[in-house]
Parts: sequence; C-alpha cells; structure tokens
Amino acid sequence: MTEEFRQSLTPPVSPFAADSQCDLAAARPPCFCCFEAKDDHTGALSSEGYLGRGSLKRLLLRLDPAPAEFETDTVEIFGFTWVTETALVESAKLLFGLFRQTFYKLETLVQSSSHDFGQAGNLHYEAEDLRQQCVFFLQYVKVFLHRYLEPSLDAAHPHPYEQLEQQFPSALLEELLGITLLTGRLKDLPAGVQSAFSMQNHGKIFPPSWHLLHLHLDIHWSVLEILHVLGHKMQSQVVYAHRFVNLTGENLTDASLFEEHLCSLLCDLTGLALGKYSKVRPTEMLSSNPFLCLCTKELWVLLMYLLEYRNKALRTQSFWGYMNSLLKPLVTGQPAPKHSGGFLTHCKDPLGFTWWLLTHLAMSGQYSHSGTVQNEKYMEDNWTFVEGLLRTTCDPKGGLAEEQIRMHVHCCLSLCLLWEPSTAAVSTLWDYYSRNLNASFTVPWLGVSGLGTLYKTPLALLEQARSCCSPSPLSSPGHTQLYRSANSFHIFLRVLALCLGQDRAGGVPQRQIKGRIYSKFSAKKMQELSEGGLMNFLLLFLVVARQVELEDVASRACELLGFLPSNCPPAHRTLVWRGQLSLLLLFQERGLDVGAQAGWLASSFNKTAKEFYSKTTEVSRRLALWGPLSSYLEGVAEVFETSAGLGLSEEKLLSEGFDWLLPACRQSELNSVLSFLQTVLAQLRRVHQRSVQSAPIPAWAPASASVIRERHLAVASSLWVHFFPFLRSLRLSQTPPAQLADAAAGFTLLAFDLPSSAPQDLQPNPVLSIMQSFGWDDMVHPLLVTRYLPHLLQNSELVSSLSSGSSGVAPGSAQGLSVRAWIRCVLQQHLHKNSDGTESKTARAVGEQLCELTRLILRLPEVDSILQRAGLPSTAARLEPTSALEMFVKTVGSVYSGLQLLTERLAMVTRALDYIGDVLKYVKPYVVSKNQEGMQLAYWAVGCIVKHWSPLLATSKAQQLLFRIVDGLLLPPKLPQQDKALRDSLPLYLQGLSVASSLSQSQGACLKQQLRSVTRRYLDHFLPASPSVGIVANHPVLLGACEATPTTKGAALRRTILEVLCENFLQFKSHAPPPRVASVLMFLLELLRRNGDTDITLLTLPLPSVLRCLMLVNEPMVRKTSTDALQLVVERCVAASTERPCRSWRRTWESTTGRCTASWRP
Repeated sequence: MTEEFRQSLTPPVSPFAADSQCDLAAARPPCFCCFEAKDDHTGALSSEGYLGRGSLKRLLLRLDPAPAEFETDTVEIFGFTWVTETALVESAKLLFGLFRQTFYKLETLVQSSSHDFGQAGNLHYEAEDLRQQCVFFLQYVKVFLHRYLEPSLDAAHPHPYEQLEQQFPSALLEELLGITLLTGRLKDLPAGVQSAFSMQNHGKIFPPSWHLLHLHLDIHWSVLEILHVLGHKMQSQVVYAHRFVNLTGENLTDASLFEEHLCSLLCDLTGLALGKYSKVRPTEMLSSNPFLCLCTKELWVLLMYLLEYRNKALRTQSFWGYMNSLLKPLVTGQPAPKHSGGFLTHCKDPLGFTWWLLTHLAMSGQYSHSGTVQNEKYMEDNWTFVEGLLRTTCDPKGGLAEEQIRMHVHCCLSLCLLWEPSTAAVSTLWDYYSRNLNASFTVPWLGVSGLGTLYKTPLALLEQARSCCSPSPLSSPGHTQLYRSANSFHIFLRVLALCLGQDRAGGVPQRQIKGRIYSKFSAKKMQELSEGGLMNFLLLFLVVARQVELEDVASRACELLGFLPSNCPPAHRTLVWRGQLSLLLLFQERGLDVGAQAGWLASSFNKTAKEFYSKTTEVSRRLALWGPLSSYLEGVAEVFETSAGLGLSEEKLLSEGFDWLLPACRQSELNSVLSFLQTVLAQLRRVHQRSVQSAPIPAWAPASASVIRERHLAVASSLWVHFFPFLRSLRLSQTPPAQLADAAAGFTLLAFDLPSSAPQDLQPNPVLSIMQSFGWDDMVHPLLVTRYLPHLLQNSELVSSLSSGSSGVAPGSAQGLSVRAWIRCVLQQHLHKNSDGTESKTARAVGEQLCELTRLILRLPEVDSILQRAGLPSTAARLEPTSALEMFVKTVGSVYSGLQLLTERLAMVTRALDYIGDVLKYVKPYVVSKNQEGMQLAYWAVGCIVKHWSPLLATSKAQQLLFRIVDGLLLPPKLPQQDKALRDSLPLYLQGLSVASSLSQSQGACLKQQLRSVTRRYLDHFLPASPSVGIVANHPVLLGACEATPTTKGAALRRTILEVLCENFLQFKSHAPPPRVASVLMFLLELLRRNGDTDITLLTLPLPSVLRCLMLVNEPMVRKTSTDALQLVVERCVAASTERPCRSWRRTWESTTGRCTASWRP
C-alpha cells in the first residue's frame, strides 16, 4: 500500500497533518446520527440522517445527491486536493486505499482507547473526524457517479482518460467489494463495538466505538446507494468485476453484489433484532421495538423505500419479498438462507419473533421520505405472508398457549390498523375461536388483569362492544397495553370490527364474514356453551350488530338463544337477559323501536318471577333465581336512564312479572326493587318535563307532542298498575323499608306531573290522596313520614301548588297537615330507641331525616308567615327539631295573643288545633311504654302548648282538648312511679291552667276547679314527709308560682296555691296539727319569700293558719317557721301600706285575729 502511495502521490498541496483539525469547507454530508433524536418522543428520526436531509428522496427521484457541494474545480479528500471531475477515474485505487487507511485508523483508535474520562473529548473529536472523512468520500463517490459517469461508447482510438473511464465501473465495483470485505458484516462486529447500540446519550461526547459502529451503518447503506446509482447510470448495462468471481464461479456483477450485500444486511439486521427479542416480555411486544437504536430503524426505512422503488421501477423483488424469504424458513423450520450464516437458527420462539418483527417493520412504513411519522400508507401490505402466520398460530397441532396467541392476535390487530383489514385473516381467526368459544383465554402470570371478564350490566357489555368497534390509535397506550387489558378473543373482535367496518354498504366481504359466523352456531353448539362461552357469544353478536344490520343480527341472536334449554342455570339466564338488554340499548341508540325485544325479555322475566314467587320453590333455588332477576332490574334501569325520550316502547319491560316479584322479596331484595323503581320514576319525570319545556328532541323522535305524551302515559300506567298497589299495602308497616318513602314520593311527583295517569281510586286529586296515605296519616311510621315529606316539600312547584289551592284543596289545609305530621314525628322521635336507651338504626335515621323535615316545614309559606308576624329571624329555620317545635308553639301563641278581630282569632284557633291534631294520642305510647326520654319530651311539649296557648285553649272550641290534657296527663287514676318528666314540666301546666281559668268565660269555674285539683294533688305528691330545704325549694308547684317580678297572672296562681294550701294542708282537727305541718310551713315560707307580692289581701291570706300553728304547735321547727312566715307577712304588709298605714294595718290585723279567735273557741 505504501509503495502505491509513493508512486502516484503528487498532490498540489502538503499532506494533511494528523494532529491538526479537519476543517472542510463543504457542509457535512448526511450520516446516521441518533443522539439528536434520542429524547424526541414523537418518533421522528434524526434531521441529520439520510431521510431528514432528503438524501433518499433525491436518490429515488434521480437527482443530484448534493447539488450545492463539489462545485469547485478541486476538492479536498483525506487531506489532499484532487481534481473534482477526474479524481475518481484517475485515482480510484488510491482514493479507496486512503479510505481503507482512514478506516483502519478508526479501528485502531477503538482498540487503543481507554476509559480515561480526561481523554474522552479528544478521542471523540478524533474519531468523529476520521468518520466524517470516510462519509465525505462516499458522498463524493455518489456525486461523481451522478454528474460525471456516462456509459462508454466504443471508439477507434480512445483517449487514455476515456480508456480509464471505460474501465471505471468495473474498478469501482471491485473497490466496493473490497469495502464490503473490509467492513465485514454487522453480526461479526466485536461485542465492544456492538454495545454502542445501547449506549446512553451523554451529551455529544461518544467513545470511538460509537463512531465506528455508525460508520459501519453508513458504509453498508452507501454501498447499496452507490450500486443503485451505478446501475441507473449504466442504463441497465451489466457491470462486471473482471478480477473477481463469486463462490459459485460466476462473475461478480453490480446486480449480484447489490443482491448479496442486501441479503447479508437484512439478515444481520434481523439477527440483531432477534437478540433483542429474547429480552422482550409479551406485554411489551408493541412498546419495545426491534431497533437497537434509531439509526438501525432509519436503515430499515431506507431499505424499505429503496426496495419498493426498485420493485416498481426495475421489477425486482419487493422489500416484503426479501423479508418473507428470510423469515419463512425460520417459521417453518426449513434450512436457513445461505446469507444467514447460522445467525437465525438459535431462536426459541421463531413464530412470535416473526410476528413482532413484521409488525414493527410495518409500523416503520408510516415514516415519510423526510423521516417524519404520518398517517399515510407508504408501503404495500404483506397479508399473504401474515395469513400464513395466522394459520400457523391457529393450528391446533401447534398447541400454543393464550399468552402467545394473544401476542400474535395483538400484532394482527396492529397490522389491520396499518393496512386494509383482510377477510381471509378474519376467517382464519374465527375458525379458531369458534372451536374455542368456551375457553377462558386467561394468562395465569398476569394475575387479575389476565382473568376473564363477566360484565355486570348490559351497559358495561355494550361499552365493551363499543371499545372493540373503536380500537385505540396505533401508538396510544390504550393499544400498546391491550395485551394486559384484553384477552385474545376481545382483540380478535377488534380485528373483526375493523373488517366489517371497512364496507359500510354491505358488500361481499361483509356478507361472507357474517355468513361464516352464523354457520358456526347450531342448537347443539348453543347448548354446549359454558358461562364464559355464552358471554363471548353475546359480545361477538353485539360487535357484529354494531357494524352491520342491527335488526338482522338481533333476530339471529334471539333465534340462537332460543336453542338454550328452558332449565338452563340461572347464571346462563342472567347472561342471556344481559345480552338481550345490551341489544336493546343498541336499538335505543339508533332510535329503533324496542317492542319486539322488550316483549321477548318481559315474557322470560314473568316466568322467572312466578317461579320466584311460588311457595313450592326451595330457598336455595330462590336465592339462585335472584341473580337473573336483579340483573334484569339493573339492565332495565340502564335502558330507562339512557333513553332520550322513552318513546320506543320501553314500557313493555315493566310487565306483570313485578306483581309476582314484589310480594316475594325479602328486605334486601325489596330495597333493590324499590331503588330500581325510583330510577324509572325519576327518568320518566325528567323526560316528560323536558318534553313539556320543549327541550331539543332527536330528529328520529316523534314530532307530535300528543304522541310523546301518550308514550309517557303508557310508561306511567305500567308503573301505577304493577308497583303502586304494593307500595300502598306497605304504608302501615311498623318496619317499612326506607326506600318505600322515596318510591312513594316519586309516585306523588309523577301524579303531580301526569295526574291523568293515576288510577281511578286516587282521582280527582291524586297528589293529595297519596300525601294523605304516606305523609299525613297518623298511623304511618315516622321513619316513612320524615323521609317522604322532604322529597315533596323541597319541590317548589308542588309547594306553590299546595299553597295556592290549585291542587283542589284549601290553601292552608295541605300545609297544616304537613305541620301536624311534623309535630307528630317530633313528639314520637324517641319511640324507636333500643330497650336499653341506646339509639337504634331506625331512631338515628328518624333523627337525621327529622332535621331536614324541620328545615323545610319552617320554610312553608304558611309557617314562614307566622314567623314573620312574630318578628323572628330567618336563622330560625336552622334549629334542631325540638327547639324548632318550642319556637313554633311560642310563635303561634304570640300571634294569637296579638290578634284583635274575632274572626282572625277564631281562624287561628282552628289552624292551631289542626297543627297539633290529637296530641294526646301521639304521646300515649310513651306513657304506656314508660320510655323516660320519650315521657320527658311528651310532658314538656304538651306543657309548652298549655302554657303558651293558654288564651287559645281557653276558647270554647279548644277547651275540650285542655280538659283531656288535664285528665290524661295531670290527673290520671294512677301517677307513674318515674315522675321526673312530670316534675320538670308541671310549672308549665300550672301557669297555663291559671291563665286559661282566668280567661275562660263559659268554663272558667270548671277550669279553676281543675287547677285547684292539680295543685292539691301535686302539692301533696311532691311534699316531703319531713322538712327538707332542698326538696321544698325545688318543689314543682313552688317553681311554677315563682316570679322575679310579680305579675297579675302569677299572683292569681299564687292565690290559688295559698288557698289550696290553707284549705287542704293547714287545717287543724280540733287541736291536732295537720300532717307534715313543718314541710307545709317551709313551702309557704319559700313561696312568700321568693315572690315580692305587695297585695295585702294576698299576703294576709295564710295569716290565720300561720297564727294557729304558732299558737297551737310547740314543735321548735314549726314555731320557728311560723314565726318567720308571720314576720315576713307583717313586714310586707307594713311596706305595702303607704296610705294611712297605721289605720290600714290595724283594720287588717283586727280582722285576721278576730277570725283566728273565733275559730279557736271550743
């Protein structure tokens, strides 16, 4: 080599110094460069590569490879200056020798380089310079061929240059062969060099091995590119390498060298991909590609486009043809191609590898000539070979597991998204799945994500069918992760949907596929389906129904489902109904009448409901039947919820089966049915209101408002007939289900929206009739009332109707009945506690619901008007129930007291009595059960009414209630042992009775007598046997009589108490003192002391009795108490006598002592 350089080296300038930097005047030529694109997540290839710089495009268009370069007379290559137009012809051997020398330098640099980070930069720039010199020379060769090479013509006396020019193609071919022998094959590169494929990006500093590896790629591509340009310039003339023949003894030509180098390169790239495949998990098949770096990916794309071009222009083999001939022996187990060198014989999964490689190569076909990803088809499909792969995959003899089949079908789906779907591929897959429809298609090591799915509702089943009919985009996570989320059958359904969807007009391929699907099912086949197989059957027909004629597919599905045995397991029946409801949802989606489908379903449901109701059905059988029945409820609810107008005969789903189902349900089952009922009621009302408000209606819906109303009435009629009678039969239950109130409220609102739909026995005012049954009847459980009324009272339109009287009832009547129901619930809120006093679930629910009912009651127009007249703030609406009741009672009493007109007062009495209803009946259960907390509330609440409504209760219309209260609560035949409630509330009764007795005109004397009886009874009941300051001080009669500031009403009560005290507790029998005289006198002293009365007649009322005790009783306690009481009376009388005090006091004293003396005479 050195000798050759010494003989011909006559450069016009000095050689390039090794330690100087190369500064090429020309722009850097395109080359493989992946570090710029490593962080690009769009998938775009390097802008400095052959695609990004337009090199491929110029090659295929037969344009100048570098139109702006090599324009000067001389060019510097390998540090020497050459004549641009003749250098390659005259010095080809020398230039290629310099190329080899430079290549050797780079190899030597790789071998001698160390891991010294201090030298990394220098090594990088030196290696980069050597590589660029080689790439620049190869670019010059391409430009030279394009610009200066012309086919030689035979001449008699050619010029010496012409002779060289004639020999140049052969010489070039020989040099290219030398380059291929120099570089060798990619598979033979040292491991240290191949490791550069996986090298991480460290900025722009790379070791020499990275540059050498990418130079290999540059050389392999450039050799093919130069051979392609050479063949084109020689105008199909065969170029022979005169000094070389191949291994078979044939002369080496440009075509044979191209073919040999191409096959070796494809085989090496495939082998490199095979090495990467061994590390790829099935779940990563689409997210992990076979390209070791972006440069190898770009090389694959370059080869694709070059071979496709040559196939069309030169009628050579296509890219897929080369790959098929390379991969087919791998799949079939035939001898490997001669170019493989045994590299492809060590594959453990050749079929999976072939699927993986073909799929990613097909995806690479999305790159345009400029290296960007576009959604256009640039490559022809390869279905012929893929269909063969599918036959191998689906061959029963192969015995492939689901994890492999899933991967292969996933790859097939990717190819369908890239190419036009293949009918033959779908047929092959369907043949496989029709034989294995009962299979579970699970991958054990995937865990839960790999298990089969039984979709719980019709909508979920339909959504799965929709997802199968709308596959995710190819590069989206939804597609790449499909292996984890879908089994192979579901992936096949996506392939099927794509194939059916490509011919919306119902062409031959579509009819063929549908016919093949139908042909695989018979009566025997249907009866052999397992639960999973039936689910797969339903999903299959849903996918087909979405893509082709819905009515035809649905009819065929019903026909096939009719082959199932009548005694099929309940789980099968559940799936059948679920599938039928999914088809019904599909009908709804397209605006088609569902009557036929609904009738078939309702008939099957009726039979099952009757069996569920039958008394002869075993418990285990009933439990099993509840599965399909509950699924029917869920599915029908979804049908109603998704309906846009309820005008497609949906009412047929609400059949007579519910008449059998409802009475047979247990508590939990009944809750499910009632929840379903609420859903249907709410949707009917929602749709009806939308139609009334002229909301936009789909174009397919009936335009006539009367037709729409008739449809809604049909649905409502089914609800009234099949559900409402059962609800009404439960209203008086002592353990009503909570959702009964919700359903009843739904019917009430339905009657408000569609009154004509209600049955005849509720007319003419169905709303009021239902409210009376579920809300205002005193026999209805508070749990039901407190949950029922809030649904209605928060409906402003309904409340407005009740307030205005447009509902056919007096405006105040409905509101008054609601208030009465609220008061009853407040009074009975403690009835449902546990026997040990703890709060039960029912009591807790009543308490929570009562708070909401309280808030709404206080917002009623009638109640709000009363509160405003009393000047109460709006914050009153946020009180807790008991406090709200107290405030309401006080407010009514206050408003009544402020009325002046007799008519207003009479009307208020009527309203007040309506509010409290039969209050004694409401509290009677507490008295009977001795519920202490309940008795406390009952005595207190009624006491508040007696006290604050005393003027109202004194009227002739209300007196009877007051007498009943006194007789029932205060003067019962036998007092309760636990009298805490009575003790705490007695002051309220005494104060109220005192006022009422003073105001009553007709029954005043009777009321006064009642007051005296109550006072006498409880003075005696709560008075201790021996004097006790603590007990006497808290005596309820004493507490009721005490006032901070004396009033006329209080003085009247104290006069009554003093009279009762003197007449019944301080009377001497002869000279014997009365019993408990010390305690009585202590009570008297406390009564006088705590009240600042100034009425002398009142103060002197007990004087005779006190003096008698003072004179006749020698007990120290009695004498002391009597003396204190006498002194207190005297002091109060003296202080009160302001006018002629001595004479006034003397007259009073003489009168009192005179009475005392007269009474003491024997």
